Formats: sequence, structure tokens, C-alpha cells
Amino acid sequence: MNITTATTPTAEATTGPAGPMVEYAVRYTRERLWDVFPGAWLETGGGIPRCSCGTADCGAPGAHPTRPDWAAQATGGATAVRRMWADRPHASVLLPTGRAFDAIEVSETTGCLALARMERMGLAAGPVTGTPDGRMLFFVRPGGAAEVPDLVRGLGWSPSGVDLTARGDGDWVAAPPTRVGTRGAVLWVRRPGDAGHRLPEAGEIVPPLAYACGRDA
Repeated sequence: MNITTATTPTAEATTGPAGPMVEYAVRYTRERLWDVFPGAWLETGGGIPRCSCGTADCGAPGAHPTRPDWAAQATGGATAVRRMWADRPHASVLLPTGRAFDAIEVSETTGCLALARMERMGLAAGPVTGTPDGRMLFFVRPGGAAEVPDLVRGLGWSPSGVDLTARGDGDWVAAPPTRVGTRGAVLWVRRPGDAGHRLPEAGEIVPPLAYACGRDA
């Protein structure tokens, strides 16, 4: 997309706290061994940030895929990453789930309750992100998303009765420090460890999350 003088990217969308978004994307591929792909970005027209997709009521302005074949576009190669961001330097950094990790999404209140419970139990949470719309995502081993419904049922809950969403193959998450509209940026609540560090199994994370969902409800 061509950026005109009337519609220019916001500085926050172009760079994060420590540099251009492409540098964050490259670091995810090199340090975490995660695939990445570029998403939408924020543009400012008349002083109001809007999503590059042009949809007035975009549900995730500046933080969603821009093409249907985004899964095939995702790569772990630093050279390919730099090439993709070269013609869209303001693009958000998105991570496909179902490859290096899956993610379990809950409300911020639930996530905080679960983290406190896990700390008391001596359980390692693994990487956790927080979004500006009040959600938290817990990263687990690939394949964990498919196990979530049975794990929830095994705890005596109905999967549809708890505010817990699993993201696995064919889905994606926004990576820090991607900004979402005017609400702020996605942040690390628990940072990932070194490349190749152990991710928790879904079976380790779901019980405290489901318990916290019940408490939150």
C-alpha cells in the first residue's frame, strides 16, 4: 500500500521501544526460533490512527493478517523477514500458532489469578503476553490447543462455559511490541527464555486457568 502525505504511519507503529519493527521480527526468528509474518499497521489521517486495511470498524486495528495466505508467508528466515518488511516497514509482527507453540487466551483478571496460583504451586508459566484490550495469552507446547476441550471437561467444566480460548494450527497471535489501535501495545507479562527453552504442556496450564476462570466468573 502506498502511503500518501495525508495518510502517514504513526511513529509508534513504525518502531518499538528499541527500534524498527523488523528488528523485533528478526530477533524472534534468531533468538526464539519462531516463524513470523507481517500484518497490518496503523496510519494517521487527520490526526486519527486507523488500520491500514481501510475498514472503519476494524476489530484489531494495526494487528491482523493482511492476506489470506499468511500461513504460507510465515517464515523463520531472517533474510526473508527483512525482505518482507522492506516494502511495509510499519507492519505489525504476527506469530503463527501451531508451529513452535500454541496459545491459551483468557481475560486479564483470570490470567493474573492463575499466575498467582501457579506461583504458589511452584509451576512455571512459560511465556505470557498481555494485550491492551485486557486479554492474556499463555504459550504452551504445539498441539496443546487440541487438548484443551478434553482437559476442561476433565476438570468438571463445560468448554463453552469458561472464558478460555485455545489457539493452535491455523491461528496466530500478535507479538510484542505490536500496537493495537489507540489502546496501546502487546506486552510481555512473562518473557520467553532462551531459544529452545521448555514450554509447558497444556495439561500443566489449563487446571489453574480453568480454576481462575471459575473464580473470575
